Amino acid sequence: MEIISYVGGRPDNRQKKLNFNFSTAVKRVKKNFARKRPVAKAVTAAKPYSYENKLNFDEFKIQLRKFLKFEKKFWWILPFAAVLAFIPVGMVKAFNFFENRANPVKLEVAGETEIDIINKEMARFALNSSTEVSEDGSVSGTLVSYSFKQPVTFTTYTVKSGDTISGISKKFGLNNISTIIAVNKIENVRALNAGKKLRIPSVDGLIYKVASGDSIEKIAKKYEVEVADLLDVNDLDTELLTSGAELFIPGAKLDKETLRSAMGDTFINPLKTTSWRLTSRCGWRADPFTGVKQYHPGIDMAISQGTPIYAALSGKVVACGWSNVYGNYAIIDHGNGYQSLYGHMYKKLCKLNEEVTTGSKIGLVGSTGYSTGPHLHFTVYKNGKVVDPLTLIK
Repeated sequence: MEIISYVGGRPDNRQKKLNFNFSTAVKRVKKNFARKRPVAKAVTAAKPYSYENKLNFDEFKIQLRKFLKFEKKFWWILPFAAVLAFIPVGMVKAFNFFENRANPVKLEVAGETEIDIINKEMARFALNSSTEVSEDGSVSGTLVSYSFKQPVTFTTYTVKSGDTISGISKKFGLNNISTIIAVNKIENVRALNAGKKLRIPSVDGLIYKVASGDSIEKIAKKYEVEVADLLDVNDLDTELLTSGAELFIPGAKLDKETLRSAMGDTFINPLKTTSWRLTSRCGWRADPFTGVKQYHPGIDMAISQGTPIYAALSGKVVACGWSNVYGNYAIIDHGNGYQSLYGHMYKKLCKLNEEVTTGSKIGLVGSTGYSTGPHLHFTVYKNGKVVDPLTLIK
């Protein structure tokens, strides 16, 4: 009986006797290896594995020469593209520049009523000043006549809280505040604190220090006083003067610039720059719509929107709000009869009743209210009357 070698096998798949010949196996392996060798050689010839083939410097040099040749021939393409890209940017910047430069400000006729309201509001603050003092230092309400025949005498006075230089002058019967300022060598009246002792002369005048070569006639001519008055007021028996001695000059007063500096009334430019453009002066001008002459209480300073606005002088913010004419505005009371208005602000940076110093940032230039472009409307009042700011700004 035959035995099948595995299940499902055919009858001819009978298990045969194992007959392994080692030499025959070796010959078969060599034959198979010899058959694959030409294929391997062909692959090696096509893509040899070498370092030089990975980094082909010759090919790189060829490509670089081609690029440099192209770049040399078409060098103008890159600058031209940059110019094309700059044109729209430049146009936008130019548009913004001209947009931010205001033309002369034109106020609607309907706004005239509100202009009057704002002006009255300014005048109301201005009239709240303690004592009226003119530009030459004369105190209103006092008009004392002197003979200058009696020797000058001095009284010591201690400054009290709430005192003003004009109030003290009026209290001692002096006509001009420059007398106390000059005699006491006060550099800034605003720095005058309670407790300070002052020398108060019995008559108006200044103290003059005699210089080498001075004579009584020369000094009298300079200050337009009589020689006899100089001798009497200073209780002198001779016209001979000693260099370094002090003479009291009766009736003399400080010049306006020196007085203004001593009063702390030297305003700074509220924009702190010279790049602004004056588009409207202070005074009478023709209405842009009706042609009728109209008073413009201040100056218009055109400059780019967002430019900082500074307090032209130290003081207290007495008004800070909105007006259909001046837009965002602020009014500062500087004392000594001075107030200033800052109008058309883009943004207010000050608060009501805030104490500000000269140069404090109070807002940003804008075009709020009735305005044709970014600018600052700047008004200054002195004792209820408009003062041309251009005469005050340093």
